[in-house]
Amino acid sequence: MDKFSFLNAAHTAYFAELYDQYLQYPDSVEPSWRAFFQGFDFGMEESGVTREIIEEAPVKFEEGDIPEHVLKEFQVIRLIDGYRSRGHLFTKTNPVRERRKYQPTLALENFGLEQSDLDTKFNAGEVLGLGSSTLKEIVNHLENIYCESTGVEYMFIRKPEEVEWIQNWLGENERHGDFSTEDKKKILKKLNQAVSFEAFLHRKYVGQKRFSLEGGESLIPALDVLIERASDYGVRDFVMGMAHRGRLNTLTNIFGKSAKDIFSEFDGKDYEQDIFDGDVKYHLGWTSCRLTDNGKGININLAPNPSHLETVGPVVQGISRAKQDRHYGGDNMKVLPILVHGDAAIAGQGVVYEVVQMAQLEGYETGGTIHIVVNNQIGFTTNYLDARSSTYCTDIGKVTKSPVMHVNADDVEAVVHAVNFALDFRMKFKRDVFIDLLGYRKYGHNEGDEPKFTQPKLYRAIAKHKNARDIYAEKLIAANVIDDDYLNKLEEEYKADLEENLEDSKKVKTTRITPFMQDEWEGFENVFQDEMMKGIDTTYNMDDLDLVAKAISKLPEDKTFMRKVKKIIELRKKQYFEDDKLDWAMGEHLAYGSLLKEGFNVRISGQDSERGTFSHRHALVKVEDSEEEIILHNNIEGRDGDFFVYNSPLSEYGVMGFDYGYAMASPKTLTIWEAQFGDFVNGAQILIDQYLSAAEDKWKLQNGLVLFLPHGYEGQGAEHSSGRMERFLQLCAKDNLYVADVTTPANMFHLLRRQMKLGFRKPLVIFTPKSLLRNSNVISTKEEFANGSFQTLLDDPEAKVKKVKSLVFCTGKFYYDLLEYKKENDRDDVALVRIEQLFPLPKDRINEIIKKYKNAKDVVWAQEEPRNMGAYGYLLLHLEQARDFRVCSRKFYGSPAAGSTVRFKKRHEKVIASVFDQSIDN
Repeated sequence: MDKFSFLNAAHTAYFAELYDQYLQYPDSVEPSWRAFFQGFDFGMEESGVTREIIEEAPVKFEEGDIPEHVLKEFQVIRLIDGYRSRGHLFTKTNPVRERRKYQPTLALENFGLEQSDLDTKFNAGEVLGLGSSTLKEIVNHLENIYCESTGVEYMFIRKPEEVEWIQNWLGENERHGDFSTEDKKKILKKLNQAVSFEAFLHRKYVGQKRFSLEGGESLIPALDVLIERASDYGVRDFVMGMAHRGRLNTLTNIFGKSAKDIFSEFDGKDYEQDIFDGDVKYHLGWTSCRLTDNGKGININLAPNPSHLETVGPVVQGISRAKQDRHYGGDNMKVLPILVHGDAAIAGQGVVYEVVQMAQLEGYETGGTIHIVVNNQIGFTTNYLDARSSTYCTDIGKVTKSPVMHVNADDVEAVVHAVNFALDFRMKFKRDVFIDLLGYRKYGHNEGDEPKFTQPKLYRAIAKHKNARDIYAEKLIAANVIDDDYLNKLEEEYKADLEENLEDSKKVKTTRITPFMQDEWEGFENVFQDEMMKGIDTTYNMDDLDLVAKAISKLPEDKTFMRKVKKIIELRKKQYFEDDKLDWAMGEHLAYGSLLKEGFNVRISGQDSERGTFSHRHALVKVEDSEEEIILHNNIEGRDGDFFVYNSPLSEYGVMGFDYGYAMASPKTLTIWEAQFGDFVNGAQILIDQYLSAAEDKWKLQNGLVLFLPHGYEGQGAEHSSGRMERFLQLCAKDNLYVADVTTPANMFHLLRRQMKLGFRKPLVIFTPKSLLRNSNVISTKEEFANGSFQTLLDDPEAKVKKVKSLVFCTGKFYYDLLEYKKENDRDDVALVRIEQLFPLPKDRINEIIKKYKNAKDVVWAQEEPRNMGAYGYLLLHLEQARDFRVCSRKFYGSPAAGSTVRFKKRHEKVIASVFDQSIDN
């Protein structure tokens, strides 16, 4: 006992505070104390708590070594730690089901304490801010904070300042919101709107799908408070994404969309606009300006989204980042992203993980997102036990050590309080935070389903359950905040307003859809294909081109760079100022630089995009000894635009979605997403189908996102050959995309410039080269850059028209393979014509070429891809003459290319030979 006599010599509050610190952050405690506490932990095996082994040997204890009163203090600290770590498992957060049972519980006996200790005072209360308190007072305090309508997960966070802030925040008023009478009436008003809106639709549009919010109506007052309070923080733009459930309710009661317009959509009226096909009402987006209670004007946006529920997540992040960059100089405190998830979707869809992993990365951070899960405890018809392996649907938040609050949707004040916590945390630490709003779904997956087929027991309980509004009203009446007539008056006034809107909607014959984020797109017009085919001036002053070339070919003299980096930059200077032979990289850099000087921004994002997958770009170079990052484009004299280039995480779906969102909110930025290899774009197919190709038809959205997809058959196997050209071409319709496969640096230069000089925006898919990046034949002159234009088709520059017997149309890198064969075999009877723009297809130019080479009785379509891939099937649909073309290609295959280099070479050579010899069956 003598060796621990010091435990009697000091106040136990000191030991309690030190032990509390050790339990949360072992490494922060002085080593000898750490060893002491480690030994104590080993002696408490019955607690079930394990700790990391530390370097110091733990102190050995025998029974009676630690004075009883000190031992009890330590055990109370363990109890406090248990509530902080595991209290969320024992809450009253489920309104319609009994919670699963977890062991061990928070019973006193599990911490070496007894019921007889309840009236004993412990200095451990000081770590909770209570001072010396009885164990009963400490337990009541912990129960109020951690085990009522809200459960909190945060003890996994590794930053002490965040944990301390959370504990202090939770301790104020014992985690209960301090709401005034007016606050409570406002909450009831929004809750009544949510409940009454759903009831009205249910009566007026029986059986129609609306994906009601019933069972989660407290979302509406929560969002209302979130937006109001965030505006007091200085937030001026809100960007929100959510799936279907509760969307119509949110549009009306938060975003201010007229109920009349929603009723018109329910009536199934045609759209006013001819060039617009529209979408179902619960997919549509909305933008509005809202005046807060404090008189502040704010901009709120609800992004449109498809039935692929979480696809909207990365889009919202991209929109938010673009607004931060474009309007607020990168200040992420001015724009707040909010994502509302379903429990099945957030747990089941991988894009959520991709978005969460992007949250703190330089090129994709938005200052933290508030995630709210409308947890129905059931997805489609599947119980939560069949929908995930994790304890909570929000466990994805732990990836970034984000705090999570689980809250009972029936306790609306607890819900609002949770939202206040989320907002305060986000604005303080600029990080994500999650709210798990645990409610239920009153009806089936949609209002026409019978949920009792799959959950009979649950839906018996739901049928008897009061809605959140009535529960809250009863609470306010009992507290004398309102009287019995107050709610009836609220309900009648709101219903009367809805009836008036319904009558007004019947007078309107068509539905008009308001474009999303119309304020960002002032001056840009929707156009048809004929306008897309018109030429536009993309020439660029030679003197200004010289300034761009000078900046990107000169490294800072006061910094040290790798010899290879110096050589690359010196080669740029030689190409431009001495040889006048500019390669692909120079074509890109000069395009970016020219646009920057004209006031456009440039953003490039993708795997390896800073250097380029094939080490051709080097848009960002690093100082050798410090790894300082240098972007030479920022040294361009007279630059009015900003240049951003980022290496992305190993994600296609999430990153392309982010960049699509960025382009959606910043039409004057050349926004480029680059695949490491072209077919990696497969990972983003949902984004391509639902947004890239269809959004203008569905949601009236223009978007100028550019995809760089490295494409070309060079013996690298099935996954490194094809950008899946055929898939994009199949999606082309009327006027929705540009698709190109260009073959010269100058044409690339003008294509990129055209993308920004046009008075409208269409997504642009470019199949970019690999081996051609360093092919000595793939060069252009300064004159072609300065005074040229984009060519949708390139004629054979060396063809002798009268001698040509075979006219070959091809595209992309394959042209250079054919050209090499033609020259080696001196075949001046063959003309090689490149189609540089595949959609819209330059039919007039193709017909002109066919007429020009009138002696050519053999007209060929040549492609290196298998016949069921590439552009051939597309040509049959869009070019009548293609039916008579002789086709030279690989045969039909399920895989894009052979893995064997020998087999690849054999097939490739056979296709090339067949172009020049009609007798070869390819």
